[in-house]
Amino acid sequence: MEKKIRVLVAKAGLDGHDRGAKVVASALRDAGMEVIYTGLRQTPETIVNAAIQEDVDAIGISILSGAHMTIFPRVLELMKEKEMNDVLLFGGGIIPEDDLRKLKEMGVGELFTPGSSTQDIVKYVRKWVGEHHR
Repeated sequence: MEKKIRVLVAKAGLDGHDRGAKVVASALRDAGMEVIYTGLRQTPETIVNAAIQEDVDAIGISILSGAHMTIFPRVLELMKEKEMNDVLLFGGGIIPEDDLRKLKEMGVGELFTPGSSTQDIVKYVRKWVGEHHR
C-alpha cells in the first residue's frame, strides 16, 4: 500500500484571511492527501515544529499580508537547521513577480497566486513528493 502524502497547510504572520488556505487544504484532502491545517497567525517556528511533529512531506504557506519576504526565508532557514531536506516548501498568496523569482532562487518551491487552479497545486505536490520520496 502506498504511503499517503502528508501536507501541512499554514497561515503565517498577522494575515487573518484563510479562505484560500482552506480551499487548498480541501483540494489536497479531496485528492487523497492527509492535510494538517494549523490555523491562523502561525510563526515560522510553530510551522516548522508542527511539520516535524506531523512528519509531513510538504509545507504549504498562504500569505496575503505582504510578509512573504520575511516568512518564507525564515521557514527555509529553520528547515535547513533541522535538516528537513526532503520536505517541500511551497505556497501562495499575493506575491509580486520580482519576489516570486527571489523566493524560488532561495529554494522555495512553486508559489501559486490568486486564480491558480487547485488541480495544478495537487499535481505539483504529487509530482514533487513522487520525485523526492521514491
